[in-house]
Amino acid sequence: MIETHLILAVLSGIVVLLFLILKLRINAFIALLIGSITVGLIAGLDAKEIIKTIQEGMGNTLGFVATVVGLGAMFGGILEASGGAKTIADFMVSKFGLKNAPSAMVISGFLIAIPVFFDVAFIILVPMIYALQRKTGKSLLLYAIPLLAGLAITHAFIPPTPGPIAVADIIGADLGWVILVGFLAGIPTALIAGLLFGKYISKKIFVEAPELIESDVKSQLPPIGLTLWIIALPIFLILLNTITSAGGLGITNSTVLNGIALIGHPFSALIFANLLAWYFFGIRRGFTKAQLFDISTKSLAPAGTIILLTGAGGVFKQVLTNTGAGELLATSLSNAGFPVLAFAFISAAIVRVVQGSSTVAMITAAGLVSPLLVNAGLNALELACMVIAIASGASIFSHVNDSGFWLVGQYLGITEKQTFKSWTMMTTILAFVGAITVSVLYLFV
Repeated sequence: MIETHLILAVLSGIVVLLFLILKLRINAFIALLIGSITVGLIAGLDAKEIIKTIQEGMGNTLGFVATVVGLGAMFGGILEASGGAKTIADFMVSKFGLKNAPSAMVISGFLIAIPVFFDVAFIILVPMIYALQRKTGKSLLLYAIPLLAGLAITHAFIPPTPGPIAVADIIGADLGWVILVGFLAGIPTALIAGLLFGKYISKKIFVEAPELIESDVKSQLPPIGLTLWIIALPIFLILLNTITSAGGLGITNSTVLNGIALIGHPFSALIFANLLAWYFFGIRRGFTKAQLFDISTKSLAPAGTIILLTGAGGVFKQVLTNTGAGELLATSLSNAGFPVLAFAFISAAIVRVVQGSSTVAMITAAGLVSPLLVNAGLNALELACMVIAIASGASIFSHVNDSGFWLVGQYLGITEKQTFKSWTMMTTILAFVGAITVSVLYLFV
């Protein structure tokens, strides 16, 4: 009887969540909170317990996520305004040449989406793929799909982008391990979803570049070496901390380990990156302090939405934990022999297809999966695989309820049908290749 009651509570919460987002068009932040309250009420929590659970879930989640996402957004804002993103793309094309420009695009997308939000990075680089199409006369999709794949993979798989940060925090995964697994899963995914599919679809659909859209970034771009170094610094520091804390490199001196733990924490690593970007991309390149302050302030606007969504996802997770619904779900899956990794992928995929937002899908799925992992005894690498499984599911089948679908179609100048055949299919391939790759990693750890 109790089991049926808790299952009904979880299902009711999910139905309420989707109804509010899809039918009533209520903001996902409020919808997640209402869905969490619904689960709590049906599960039998009283008013004080529900309010305490909301505070607990929000507070536990945002202490880490708000800081990292905020710092990452400011870093990306300065890189975007300075032209650093375009520097990487220009460099890749010059080194790879026109013949291998698709490879240059997938690598550029892979690197640029680390500090810059997906949609912003795409808009910045659109003029470049237009120029490539005009030079070669080949379909625009030959360059657009690899670029979009690189951007989408990094946006979903590799911190410090907000999605994997939020999921890692909710399920308790180490960011260093998530970065490693994200890169390992991202490489074959980029090759198949970006290069191979891009080459295939460009032969099926010829798209000519629309009129050029001018970029707002400064004409004199920052040097490539400096740009790559500053982007790589926080990732290197985080990975260094992860490796040394796991006993790697043979370092035993407690003072050295403590120093690495400080500079290698995502907080410190991103603060260093921001200070370097502020100076080298800003002050040294002629930006005034007022301009830099304005760039930083504007960059926090989209970050605020993600931070609140993540907090609401933490509330959803906490309600499942406090009501015992999460433990029941874990037991049921275990008894049925259903792999939790598959549940992570499927739950994220369902939410993604139904309501459109990959961020909401990742956070909702993380809230569902987190209570299942409490007694699962997973190691750090297995937890990182769980994050990428959720990210893969949340990337699947972008269609008309996803803003990315319309953004891509508009900037590439293609019809809805062509967008389905190219962009939507690419995101679906990306999801399945990512899931298969991470499943193999999971089996061998």
